[in-house]
Amino acid sequence: MTNKIEMNISEILSHLPHRYPFVLVDRVISIEPGKTITALKNVTINEPFFPGHFPHHPVMPGVLIVEALAQAAAILSFKTGNHKPTDDSVYYFAGIDKARFKKPVGPGDQLILEANINRILKGIWQYSCRALVDDVVVAEADIMCILKEIKK
Repeated sequence: MTNKIEMNISEILSHLPHRYPFVLVDRVISIEPGKTITALKNVTINEPFFPGHFPHHPVMPGVLIVEALAQAAAILSFKTGNHKPTDDSVYYFAGIDKARFKKPVGPGDQLILEANINRILKGIWQYSCRALVDDVVVAEADIMCILKEIKK
């Protein structure tokens, strides 16, 4: 039997260094540390990017969908390592491969974010990720991230 974990926004904020307007995960549906996470982002017309992308047809930028996937992956990494972000470290992208955007995401959509750990090697975490709306894949990417100490 696997130990699945849910997280509300307060718990998410304790596991992500991001803050408004750049927190792109609203809830974690389930986590299996060391394996996978499923989270969600409620996309609303109030998002700060919609007035400029695009005023006549609001579309969530693909780079922000990938960022939302990376934030979900970061939560998975922190839960897997049983630690939280600190002011002395930053969780960086190390690479993005095979990114594909299959369908636009707009206001009213609920973006389901899935990240699966493929490999952890020398501090670099590799994930296979996908984003879905209404059970349809809207974006997918393989991403790599690394937790780095900040030199002060």
